[in-house]
Amino acid sequence: MIENVTRLQYNDKEIILVATAHVSEKSVTLVKETIEAERPNSVCIELDEARFQTIKNPKAWEDTDVTRVIRDKKVGLMMAQLIISAYQKRMAKKLGTKVGGEMLQGLQSAEEVNAEIVLADRSIQTTFLRVWRLLGLKEKLKLIYGLLPGGDGEDGEITEDDLMALLEQDMLESVLGELRGEFPVIGQVLIHERDQYLANKIKNAPGTKVLAVLGGAHVPGVTEEIFREQDMESLCHIPKKKSKRKLLAWIIPCVMVALLAYGFTQSLDTGLSSLTAWWLWNGGLAALGALLILGHPLSILTAFIAAPLTTLNPFLAAGWFAGMVEAWVRKPTVKDMQTIPEDISTIKGFYRNRFLKVLSVVIITNIGSSIGTFVAGADLINTLFR
Repeated sequence: MIENVTRLQYNDKEIILVATAHVSEKSVTLVKETIEAERPNSVCIELDEARFQTIKNPKAWEDTDVTRVIRDKKVGLMMAQLIISAYQKRMAKKLGTKVGGEMLQGLQSAEEVNAEIVLADRSIQTTFLRVWRLLGLKEKLKLIYGLLPGGDGEDGEITEDDLMALLEQDMLESVLGELRGEFPVIGQVLIHERDQYLANKIKNAPGTKVLAVLGGAHVPGVTEEIFREQDMESLCHIPKKKSKRKLLAWIIPCVMVALLAYGFTQSLDTGLSSLTAWWLWNGGLAALGALLILGHPLSILTAFIAAPLTTLNPFLAAGWFAGMVEAWVRKPTVKDMQTIPEDISTIKGFYRNRFLKVLSVVIITNIGSSIGTFVAGADLINTLFR
């Protein structure tokens, strides 16, 4: 495994990059032996603060308040993190090891040799938001499709070739699979930008001997970036929503209100008929979304009532209300949290797990409401101007 150790000289610093596979027991041993032999001044770990806390206390997230996730508008981020976490745990289970074992070993060994610990990776939330904001609508839909569960992931054994492949592939990228090839922005943000961020943190770590524990996919890029300048402010910047999307978010409600008002100018019957059609299409498709995920009847009713109203306000979403009701009626249990890695991998698991169901109710209800808005709008235009 010595070929997985890269040595660099940067100014007055000796930098040692240890390439690991995130679920490999051999990588754990390599990290331990290398740190003990080198006794560096600093040990850089490919973690951000959030993932560091998760690895240090893996059961802490079992107390996650799903209603707060909805209120903070982090349902999509939470779902993506859960999918990646589940993927890692399934791979680790096949290999008989722990998720992030090499990172834990790096933290432990650093303490044993009195080395300073540096969390060297960019915030995962920043990474996800940069990917999301840089993608177009079509690309976002394909990204969501790529994150959908595709089987239980338990078939087949991990071979030595598979293990070597893990050294060459970033864990975030591996979950997205072929999407990186189709949409270069994903590879740019997940790999190349993080290479730059990691390199900057590593070369600026305290001491004259710095050891970094990295996923194997990052070592070639970091090796090159160590000798370049990085714009950290740019790497941490979250692009604002495109002005066209902001404008569209306001145009649609204004058009719908205008159409409904126009109906009432024709006659009371026309106005009531238009309002009924609007409510049935928008509320009906939002409720259908909640029904498809087998949401509670109260959640379905909430979606039906909320969708026509929230669609007229860009700051609100029907799924938030339906999800809050679902969480109130069917409170997720600790067991639901514990079985997420298995349940998230199958359609059956999604329907069974209450925590996942709440998140799914939010997402699917919002999709149904969005579709209902366009269908209802087309129907109103056809009715009023035919």
